[in-house]
Amino acid sequence: MEKKASNITVQALQRMPYYLHCLEQARDNGIKTISATSIANELKLNDVLVRKDIAAVSSTQGKPKAGFPVDELILDIIDYMGYNDKKDAIIVGAGSLGRALLGNHEFEGYGLSLVAAFDIKPELIGKEISGIPVYHISELEAFCSEHRVPIGIITTPPDVAQGIADTFCRVGIMAIWNFALTRLDVPEGVLVQNENLASSLAMLSHHITK
Repeated sequence: MEKKASNITVQALQRMPYYLHCLEQARDNGIKTISATSIANELKLNDVLVRKDIAAVSSTQGKPKAGFPVDELILDIIDYMGYNDKKDAIIVGAGSLGRALLGNHEFEGYGLSLVAAFDIKPELIGKEISGIPVYHISELEAFCSEHRVPIGIITTPPDVAQGIADTFCRVGIMAIWNFALTRLDVPEGVLVQNENLASSLAMLSHHITK
């Protein structure tokens, strides 16, 4: 199945996992076809927006009133998002957050395979966390160069994150998932996805105390 040549927005890409979850629930409930309006109502989104998003990735046109074939639309989204194309990733920082990510087996369903972790703590080196080996940080560059890992995850303290990102870029990693509380400076062509847990918690706290 070929991916459609479509200029899809970042916002639409971020909605795709929600569409996929909705469709999988519909399939599990025995539903064979579904309309964009039904998806929109389930997710409390604008139906015109959903219809546009679905049309951008669907390999078939929806039928009036009936909608889109659920099974086909699931496969279209999985294909478009690359979930069926496994991509290896490594984590630098095997502390509490790193351990939680290493133990999250749901990543496999999104095509992400965690293959190694790196840290500086002697008690972790040579051990496994959730079946994934932990190496010393000094082995990072050689490992990435040998295995050509495309995705790097940073869960280190902020003061060392930029150095890790520099190493990632030097060995050809093209996508960085950054959990460190700092902005990273990377070359053009390298994508950084920042996850600021402290900022999210601050928003929740502020809402409660207002």
